[in-house]
Amino acid sequence: MVRVRFAPSPTGPLHIGGVRTALFNFLFARKHGGTFILRIEDTDRQRFVEGAEDYIVDSLNWCGLHIDEGPHVGGPFGPYRQSERKDIYIKYAMQLLEKGHAYYAFDTPAELDAMRQQNANFQYDSSTRVKMQNSLTIPEEQVRKRIDAGEPYVIRIKIPVDRDVIVDDIVRGQVVFHSGLLDDKVIFKSDGLPTYHLANIVDDHLMQITHVIRGEEWLPSAPLHVLLYEFLGWEPPKFAHLPLILKPQGNGKLSKRDGDKMGFPVFPCNWKDSASGEVFQGYREWGYLPEAFVNMLAFLGWNPGTDDEILSMDELVKLFSLEKVQKAGAKFDPEKTRWFNHQYMIRQDLSSYSDYFQTMLTEHGVSATSDYLSAVLEKIRDRMFLLNDFWSNASYFFVEPASYNDEIIQKFKTPDTVFWLRGICDVLQRINIWNVENIEAAMKEYLHINEIPPGKVFNMLRVAFTGTNQGIGIGDIVFLLEKERTIQRINSLMVYLGD
Repeated sequence: MVRVRFAPSPTGPLHIGGVRTALFNFLFARKHGGTFILRIEDTDRQRFVEGAEDYIVDSLNWCGLHIDEGPHVGGPFGPYRQSERKDIYIKYAMQLLEKGHAYYAFDTPAELDAMRQQNANFQYDSSTRVKMQNSLTIPEEQVRKRIDAGEPYVIRIKIPVDRDVIVDDIVRGQVVFHSGLLDDKVIFKSDGLPTYHLANIVDDHLMQITHVIRGEEWLPSAPLHVLLYEFLGWEPPKFAHLPLILKPQGNGKLSKRDGDKMGFPVFPCNWKDSASGEVFQGYREWGYLPEAFVNMLAFLGWNPGTDDEILSMDELVKLFSLEKVQKAGAKFDPEKTRWFNHQYMIRQDLSSYSDYFQTMLTEHGVSATSDYLSAVLEKIRDRMFLLNDFWSNASYFFVEPASYNDEIIQKFKTPDTVFWLRGICDVLQRINIWNVENIEAAMKEYLHINEIPPGKVFNMLRVAFTGTNQGIGIGDIVFLLEKERTIQRINSLMVYLGD
């Protein structure tokens, strides 16, 4: 059975690159009837950020990526926070030491800095470890004494000398690393907690993970992980390293600074920095629909091989394949992201967001019935790219214009404008069956019979209703405003014009 995990570190907000990784894991699990696991890799206590774990869960839930096992839902392979699994890792660290695949290292930070001062390219590896303070160079009796005396130490992996390490990757094929390029990474820290490298291998094995689907930035660590599986006598999972999400210009990985600079979010939901108090905006608060956000993310580095771009979660699950994930980085396009959301805005039933829009109305001091709100939404939805576009496109349906655009008025006003507007009011007053067809037919007939240029009247009507010459079709506006408010607004403009 397929079992995959999304394993973020709670060191800050979840970047959209992390959400994309979670999405691909989720799609793969659902495609194969498998299990999607959330594991919190919080062994780096120095970088731990309060609230980050809750943010991760909130973001996944907003995206519809519901987990099957994890710290908030439980499961048979818990606990799902690495900080709660400390005793498990010690056992395997000891096993590696006993088999000669790892060693104690007592080098102090000052000693390591001194080595780096001497050699800018210094790394702790097979060529340098023989010169350092570790259990490979110190007699066993001295090693034990130093440990018993409470001297700080770390445990390092012992990388083999002169061999090729092969990583079979679903996305990239076979990738070969020579051990001479690898360093003896720390796998257990002096604080008694494992590093990511040991903890994630142990957890993936014990949680029976079948496929490790993660970002390209972890590819350089893959040979170390393959060696750890070998040293512990375990069968490794299948690996798939996903391409980076690149800046809109295509040069370099997308970062928070890029979003700040170019005016778009890089986080799924708002994040408040507990240290600075600064709030970084997210796609949810910007007014993006989660379905559109997920659809957009799916196409960053993957393509179904069809011309269809608007795909539901069920369709994404059906079509998803790791073999169709591209190797090259995926360039992020803010305008394409807006396009995706617009497509969902014009297709999706927005009634589920009625509370969102009602709150927006309340913030502007107005209210509306659910039926009226739904009718307005149906007419303006094709003009909306974001949920937050509602008020800018719909305000005139709820409040009268606070002012009129005099530039538009001067462009279309004639000596007969007030006379014509009064005639329109009379025509509208006589309509018995109030619908768009009757409204448009009555106004057009009046203009035709009196040989009045339609543009001169309809643009002034728009000014009366909206304050400018923007908005949806005149017939739709008049229908939604209804007879009394329509005539009242026309009268208000006539007063302004000097009737």
